[in-house]
Formats: sequence, structure tokens, C-alpha cells
Amino acid sequence: MSLDDVATALEDHLPGRVWRDASVAELTTYRVGGPAAVLVRVGDEAALLTLASVLACSRPPILLVGRGSNLLIAEAGFHGVAVVLDDDFTAIDIDPDAHRVRAGGAVPLPMLARRAAAVGVGGLEFFVGIPGSVGGAVRMNAGGHGRETADVLHRAWVLDLFAGSDAAVEVRDVGALDLSYRHSNVDAAHVVVRAEFVGESDDVAVCEDRIAEIVRWRREHQPGGSNAGSVFRNPPGDSAGRLIDEAGLKGLRIGGAVVSEKHANFFQAEADATADDVARLVDTVRARVADATGVQLVTELRMIGFDEPDHRGSLNERKDTR
Repeated sequence: MSLDDVATALEDHLPGRVWRDASVAELTTYRVGGPAAVLVRVGDEAALLTLASVLACSRPPILLVGRGSNLLIAEAGFHGVAVVLDDDFTAIDIDPDAHRVRAGGAVPLPMLARRAAAVGVGGLEFFVGIPGSVGGAVRMNAGGHGRETADVLHRAWVLDLFAGSDAAVEVRDVGALDLSYRHSNVDAAHVVVRAEFVGESDDVAVCEDRIAEIVRWRREHQPGGSNAGSVFRNPPGDSAGRLIDEAGLKGLRIGGAVVSEKHANFFQAEADATADDVARLVDTVRARVADATGVQLVTELRMIGFDEPDHRGSLNERKDTR
């Protein structure tokens, strides 16, 4: 089945939820890049199962788009099916007595942190500094400010989009997700439908103070604007930002893309930037750091539609940025 046939089948089965040659730049924090050949917005589990039944026949390239906070799509676009969760997947249910929070895969992590803090469920405050989604956090064990998703995750509900007629939402306890530094066994065709987190009972004011401190720290140490947070993973025992800074690369510019003067591991896309400018900046910084230090930096930024194999970063809706 060709991609055009896949799009036609999806239009038949999910009317009003499928777009061809759809811009996805506005779905990313970089706000640059080309279109997706097919974009599908899925609002509930029934629609997700329908999507799986269509995709299993041809297994086209799949791109799950959460908050787009570590995603860069080439100007040539993505020749596959991009999937966005909304509606039912944005629900949050909190049991303050059990200190449990259940959230859909599309829930923004800052919202999760603030909603939990407001009812005295502590331990999830670090999520306020991670502008990704619950699904992305599970998939890449996102973390920051000394904590990571594995510390608070109890279980996740996952669906394999290529399972076809056998597709079913599978419950995976945290131990079955193989979580490590920015890694899980949730692969490109797996959708995190929802996840359950366990915090601890705490005073609402104390929780909200922690959130305020994290927000203050981010504003002081990290730039705003169009960027995707940390571009490179931290090498063992070191900081990618420190290596880039020591190589004298703050302020380095290629086209409309520039290494932030505030945090060297943040690359800004200015108003005239293209995705290819950002990609060339990534390559240049990696090469210059390797020449200066011998360290080969690895991208955390997920780069889609670029030919070079080094651009294949690991999907991560946010990284440890402190």
C-alpha cells in the first residue's frame, strides 16, 4: 500500500482528522521545517485502534508528535504519517489520598506538575521545567533538577500502532519499560496512551514554592524563544554546554540559527532561520567540539528528514537541563 493509499484509507476511517502535506512547524518549539505527507489527529482509544488497523498493512514511517520540544523537521519535510494525540489524551485524574496522578499521553508536563502541586501531591514538581508531554517523558525517561521520570512513574499504557487487528493497549509497570538515561523500550511505533505517577503527600504551599524556584532557575539560566532545549546529551561526567562554551562557540551563527549566549547547549532559531540552518549548526558545533576536545557529542534533538545518520537523535520531550 502506497502512502497515498494509506492517506485515503485514513480519510475513509477517520473523517475530518486527516490532512495531507500538513505543516508541522507550528507543532514544534523551533517553529521551522517542512510538511508531513500525512498528519492524523487522534482523540480517543477507539480512533487509535482504527489508526493501528490501517497502518499495520503497510507500516509507513511514523512520527509521534507530542509538544515538539526536541523535534526538528527538515525543510524537505517528513514522508510518512505524523500522529498527534488530543481530546481524551489530555485528561488528568488525581487521587490526592493515594498521591497518584493518572494523565493522558498528550498532557503537558508543566500542567501535570502544577495540577499535582495544587492538591498537595509532591515529588512531581521537576516536570514544570520540562516543556514536553507525558508520552515523551515516558518514552525517554525525561528528567531535570535532579530527578527523572523513572523516580515517579508507576506504570504506563502503551499501544503498538503496527499490531493491526491484534492491537490492544498494554499496561507496563515501570520495571517493564527498561528505563535508563534518556531511554526506554517504547519504540517509534508505540503510543503512550496514558501514564500513572506516584508522588508523596506534601503541603500545597511547599509544592508551589518548589515550582516557583524551578521556573525562576530556568528563566535565569536558559534562553526563551524558538529552541528545543539541550541539543546534545551530556557526556558521562561532563556537560555538553561546558564543552561547547570552552570551544568558544557561544554566539556561533549559521544563517538564522545561533548558539545561545546564555546556555551553549541551546541553539536558537531566529525569525529568518530554516531547519537546515539549525542542522548545519548542529554539525558544525559537533565537529568543532570533537576537534577541540576529542569528545563526540550525541544529539538529544530528534532530527527528521535529514540524510546524515548522525542526525538520528533519540526522541526525548525534554532533557536534564540543570
